[in-house]
Amino acid sequence: MNQATRPDPAEISLRPVTKDNYEAVCDLPLPPEQQRMLADNCWSLVEAAYNPGYVARAIYLGEQVAGFMMWVPETAERISIWRFMVSAALQGQGLGSRALQLAIAEIRSRPGLREIEICYHPGNEGSRRLYARHGFVEQGLDAEGEDMLAVLTV
Repeated sequence: MNQATRPDPAEISLRPVTKDNYEAVCDLPLPPEQQRMLADNCWSLVEAAYNPGYVARAIYLGEQVAGFMMWVPETAERISIWRFMVSAALQGQGLGSRALQLAIAEIRSRPGLREIEICYHPGNEGSRRLYARHGFVEQGLDAEGEDMLAVLTV
């Protein structure tokens, strides 16, 4: 599939990670240049399993596992998207944009929420553009000076 044959947004969904799809989530490949920028999906699933409130979602294109997201409660008013990836072969086709829309809608349903935060490698221009298109505003580098923080006010 290329950009000329972008998937129908209705085919893209977020689903819980379960015993039936966790292996497919763990096996999702990234391009080599992105591997140093993102945490391993298997590690993220371990984090989600042992930390109350962490939410793990598989991104689906039809019935195919196409990506992964995980968000965590930072405070009663702030949720942070810690993980977000789309499989290498499916990048650049609008899946990430639609998945982010779906995640924002799900996260916004939390009572009392005021902000959604996301961080990304400062050299990841694709992420920077994607998050800006969805209303995230850069706040500067994190405390360690490694990742860019961006916030969406809800």
